[in-house]
Amino acid sequence: MSLLIQEVSGIDAPMELLLLADPSEDKIRSYLSGSTCFVASSGAVVVGACVVQSRGTDTYELMSIAVHPDHQKSGYGTALLQWVIDFFRNVGARQLEVGTGTFGYQLAFYQRHGFRVTSIDYDFFVNNYPEPIFEDGIQLFDMLRLTLRYSSNGA
Repeated sequence: MSLLIQEVSGIDAPMELLLLADPSEDKIRSYLSGSTCFVASSGAVVVGACVVQSRGTDTYELMSIAVHPDHQKSGYGTALLQWVIDFFRNVGARQLEVGTGTFGYQLAFYQRHGFRVTSIDYDFFVNNYPEPIFEDGIQLFDMLRLTLRYSSNGA
């Protein structure tokens, strides 16, 4: 698997991919301008994208990460997330944060990479989205906040 990951401007962010991770284009646009967007390509095909926002001098938040459905379960999401983890470790980040639903493959995905639950944002999905969001037929209500803390020995 050959994967090229590079930063792109918010204008060039692949909105159709980002909408797979966050169903609100308005919300994506609201955080895209103040964030860094990375795209992952295999050959000439963009297979994934993610958006990361600074939360202070040494804390960053992964706002969204998505892989095109035709390329899911191929290791691209894992490679992209690991690249982001390494990138922010190398720029001196103290921690990387992410918010996700309270169940499903996304939660396990982040936990496999060392993220740990640090808080719960109750009713986040019902208070911040006009339409209910369902995952595997179950409505999402609360957001789990997860944190990956870097250590000097390479967390």
